[in-house]
Amino acid sequence: MSTPLRLLAFALGLVAVFGAAVGVGAAVGPVGSVPEEPAHDMAADPEAGGHAEEGGHEAPDALPAGLQVSEGGYTLALDSDVLPAGTAIPLSFRILGPDGHAVTAFDVEHEEDLHLIAVRRDLSGYQHVHPELSRDGTWQVPVDLTAGTWRVFADFVPSADGVDRVLGADLAVAGDHAPEPLPDPVATAEVDGYTVALVGELVPGEESVLDLTVTRDGLPVTDLQPYLGAHGHLVALRQGDLAYLHVHPVEEDSSAPGPTVRFATTAPSAGSYRLFLDFRHGDVVRTAAFTVEVVPHEEAHE
Repeated sequence: MSTPLRLLAFALGLVAVFGAAVGVGAAVGPVGSVPEEPAHDMAADPEAGGHAEEGGHEAPDALPAGLQVSEGGYTLALDSDVLPAGTAIPLSFRILGPDGHAVTAFDVEHEEDLHLIAVRRDLSGYQHVHPELSRDGTWQVPVDLTAGTWRVFADFVPSADGVDRVLGADLAVAGDHAPEPLPDPVATAEVDGYTVALVGELVPGEESVLDLTVTRDGLPVTDLQPYLGAHGHLVALRQGDLAYLHVHPVEEDSSAPGPTVRFATTAPSAGSYRLFLDFRHGDVVRTAAFTVEVVPHEEAHE
């Protein structure tokens, strides 16, 4: 073959190779390209706090508080998850941070660095206490325990990020026990001669307002004492998984300390809930408990 013919054949070969490369490139994309990532789901990201808001509502798949022992890099670590039954049983734990070390700096929330809720899994034996923090990051507090499985909730705000968190862990208390049935829903509760009346209902997925009115011997109690920065403190737990609801006191008129204390909260689902109201009067903190049935959203608006 002559030299001109050889050059022509070589040029035609280059064209064929280039065309094939273009075809492959169109099929697989440019070298080093990264496929487009799907939209980031904030509700599934614990670092995002689990609050993807749309129209002012929490994302429907966001987990309620207290269901996890670890969240956002923080872990509730009980020093022992098995304790004996009895009164004033020492309970100790640490809050581990993202670096694995015990957290020692917390923001004050409702006048305390940390709130500890202990409740038996049948929703009896409720206690709301405030442990003491040691320099090494260990929290300690005495609690009264009966035999059975308990759930311990730590409600706190780490100073490192200022995010309010509630972590939960199970605690086994040795001994024979029989679960107690959940009391029937009633609009009033009696404790130490006081009567507390509940007005309002919880609607799943919507903020609800609850009024709790305290009376004694048929007379309104108008001199409730401040407790944790308000005239009452309310905790709500869902039967079954013990999901923990954040219940916030509505701003009060300080000149009228009672008889009614108002709260706002959102139930994440239909079901049975137990409400625990702590109020202070005569320098004593007492707890009134209610069972509340939350009906499905469609029934609530019929």
